[in-house]
Amino acid sequence: MIGIDVGGANLKVVTEEGATIHYCPLWEKAPITALLRPYNPDLTEEAAVVMSGELADCFTGKEEGIRFIVDAVRAAFPESRFYGMDGTFHDSADPSLAAANWLASADMLRREHPNALFVDFGSTTTDIIPLTRFSDLIGLTDLLRLQQGYLIYTGMLRTNVAAILRSVELEGVRTPISSEYFATSADLHLVLGHICTDQYTCDTPDHGEKTLTGSQRRLARVVCADLAEIGESGARSIAEQCWAVQSHAIRRGVERIADASGADKVLTAGIGASIAAEMLGGTSLEMELGDRTDALPAWAVREVALQNRSP
Repeated sequence: MIGIDVGGANLKVVTEEGATIHYCPLWEKAPITALLRPYNPDLTEEAAVVMSGELADCFTGKEEGIRFIVDAVRAAFPESRFYGMDGTFHDSADPSLAAANWLASADMLRREHPNALFVDFGSTTTDIIPLTRFSDLIGLTDLLRLQQGYLIYTGMLRTNVAAILRSVELEGVRTPISSEYFATSADLHLVLGHICTDQYTCDTPDHGEKTLTGSQRRLARVVCADLAEIGESGARSIAEQCWAVQSHAIRRGVERIADASGADKVLTAGIGASIAAEMLGGTSLEMELGDRTDALPAWAVREVALQNRSP
């Protein structure tokens, strides 16, 4: 069986051999079927599927997005089942399929870590999931999760710097941030050494190079400057201040949910698993899961489907 997670920007696939992440933005007519077909050339392989890409703004609403994703996956995997927010699998498009990827992760992890708080620091968002209360998680939409603090819309790669902070201090002068789409969190994390260029898997705002200099140039632009005006030290300062705000928001959210849920340990996953574990005093699942950590929902839905498979 193969596990598949269809996000708005990334298509994640887990097999017995490991995990593969395809950059596949839905708003650019993503070739989901074409990317999946090599995994199932004879159309006999089973697939367990979760999604979050139904929210992409190329769709008029979630229902349209769910139908599109189900049809695209089924074209490559006729034998596919879709995990929903009701904690069960479905054979066709259903409203409960919307953004159920995080619940699949919780469903799998709660069996071995019932007292943990799970933090998935991904490319786009940060999920904060109390495994101590799985029954309370059933049916939570992303709207409800935002309201309850279980979902923070900040990630390692795709977050607009202007959505993280409004101003920075440059040489002692408080400087407002431009609200233009000039730089992303991938730029700040590349400058700070939290990711390497190979991990910069999303598009750059300027469609330019994914290098240290390219990221420094984009960060300079958020204060309406060229890199020559503020120098490498100025660009790094912007990155450091941005990370200070981003990490504080995550820590604050984790502390609040941990206190309310009674969780006694923190588990981390996602592309930011290691840095999140260091920041939160938690344990990264990378040691246990290897490359599957970056594609945890795809692996988790596969495991849950195998556990629920009829003998």
